[in-house]
Amino acid sequence: MSVELAKEVLTTESEGILAVRDNLGKEFERAIDIIMACPSRLVVTGIGKSGLVGQKISATLNSTGTPSVFLHPVEAMHGDLGMVAPSDVVLAISYSGETAELNRLLGSLKERRIQIIALCGNPGSTLGRHAVVTLNVQVPKEACPLGLAPTSSTTATLAMGDALAVALLNRKQFRVEDFRRNHPGGSLGERLKVAVREVMLTGHRVPVIGSEASLVAAIAELNRKNLGAVFVRDNDGRLAGIITDGDVRRMLSSGFNIDATSLTAGMKPDPVAIPHSMMAADALSIMQQHEITVLAVVDDRGCLEGILHLHDLLGKGEFRFLI
Repeated sequence: MSVELAKEVLTTESEGILAVRDNLGKEFERAIDIIMACPSRLVVTGIGKSGLVGQKISATLNSTGTPSVFLHPVEAMHGDLGMVAPSDVVLAISYSGETAELNRLLGSLKERRIQIIALCGNPGSTLGRHAVVTLNVQVPKEACPLGLAPTSSTTATLAMGDALAVALLNRKQFRVEDFRRNHPGGSLGERLKVAVREVMLTGHRVPVIGSEASLVAAIAELNRKNLGAVFVRDNDGRLAGIITDGDVRRMLSSGFNIDATSLTAGMKPDPVAIPHSMMAADALSIMQQHEITVLAVVDDRGCLEGILHLHDLLGKGEFRFLI
């Protein structure tokens, strides 16, 4: 019963986002133009659930290259309005467009000739009439069976905020390097700024064996280094293949005679390999894409330089580099 209800909630909320998507038009482009032309900050304001959504939108904007600050509408009427400069643009959030605490702020903003972008579900509301452009986030219905708790509406508003942030990011040609500069500390910053050469294993720590060796010798090297894989290189030092713990288990379960099986018959040729200049974040994405835990690091000639293990990115037992 609970699972079915949860599915119904998620379906209702996804339908709400699709409805908002289908209503998008020229007003979205105009909102982007206004924000792009703003010489200072996008001030986000809202109260209650809309305020919480607004705080997240503001944080996302900041991290993706659009300076933003959150302003509580009640605190604004008690002095915090002084933080809003005439050159700012305000993004005001209220699903009904009739939130009293927010609407009391609108007159003061208009007096300062500050442009207001509205995120609401009723373009004809008080908020909608005060705004220079309104982004309609109206949803068919709330996921709450009582129709009272903001559910689909807040999800749609949050999604619209993400759409704004991503569109602005694209317009500003915001890059990974810019994102990294905005996250100099913490796990996300570490994940993005580390190059593969800084964390890869080299020298005697690399599980590697020559192509002329036996499969038994390869398994022995696999056990010695205990990294879940052993790489095979040819006589010129170029990467030729890989044998993983899983490969050995599958051979044993299939009745392979390890002693009588050649190394080339047991290895996978052309394993996924990366250059040492690649960023750790990109290497992690490759691991996730291929569902693997080790990557060979090679030079321009395809010669093995080192190995990158998932543990070197995430740490054993802690996700140091995950968002």
